[in-house]
Amino acid sequence: MRPTAPPDGLAPRAGKGAPAPGAGSAGPRPDVGAVIVNYNAGDHLLACVASLRVEGVDQIVVVDNGSVDGSCRALQEADPAVRVLCPGANLGYGAGANLGIGEITSELVLVGNPDIVVQPGAVAALAATLAGDPALGVVGPRVEEADGSLYPSARTFPSLVDALGHGFLGMVAPGNPFSRRYTMADWDHADAREVDWVSGACFLARRSVLETLQGFDEAYFMYSEDVDLCWRTRQAGWRVAFQPAAGVSHIQGVSAEHHPYRMILAHHRSLLRFASRTTTGWQRGLLPAMAAGLGLRAGLVALDRWRADGVHAATRGGRRQL
Repeated sequence: MRPTAPPDGLAPRAGKGAPAPGAGSAGPRPDVGAVIVNYNAGDHLLACVASLRVEGVDQIVVVDNGSVDGSCRALQEADPAVRVLCPGANLGYGAGANLGIGEITSELVLVGNPDIVVQPGAVAALAATLAGDPALGVVGPRVEEADGSLYPSARTFPSLVDALGHGFLGMVAPGNPFSRRYTMADWDHADAREVDWVSGACFLARRSVLETLQGFDEAYFMYSEDVDLCWRTRQAGWRVAFQPAAGVSHIQGVSAEHHPYRMILAHHRSLLRFASRTTTGWQRGLLPAMAAGLGLRAGLVALDRWRADGVHAATRGGRRQL
């Protein structure tokens, strides 16, 4: 399914120097609660929660997936009002988020990674977007890398050809046409519009939608649970949107870097699960070939990571000898 033109009810991005939609209003603050899934995020977690407080989010639930870095203890000392849930194991992102969503009573729920910082006006802009269109179920912000560059957080559901092209060429030639279509790289991301899916690094959803969908599919340990959630949102009759007036800074991979090879495996298993759920007709006969291709790709990604780790280790060793 391809994204459509911007629907009525999606406000355009605020111009430079202009307030975001809903920002600076003298009216009541939107009823937003936040769920953050933490895993050894360190000081990033404290910065994330502090940015949500500045945005007026009073109800914050942090689900800790077995961290050992003391980040939750530090958070509770800094902000005792945050509710921290410790299930005693690493449930995965979707299952952890579902646990937190069950504790939220607000009409709107922001779900996010612990390594995001919400920029001024972002929560109000996201809430205003949902308020402006009852058919919207989920809205995602503009996500920026640590250096301020755009992260492609709004994407399409790729065709089989684009999925294959992006999966293999994206590793060596990220500017290939398959990846560009999938990541919507030829769109400047300056305007609000309907999209197929938005990144689970940060999004705002109606609690009624999350309850109807029974949250994330917990069979996804990590990755693609956001694609799946947006796909089911659209299947259920709601729409998904991107709102660039809401900005979020994201430090990529803070939690995943603790277990890179496990995350590579989880990523590719999740891709196969999503393909199995959404592939229909004659293309289902290609699922065994997809599984083999994803297995090959996982091996190549793991090999590339192993080589990179070796280079870094050699560099560190050389520095120690100086």
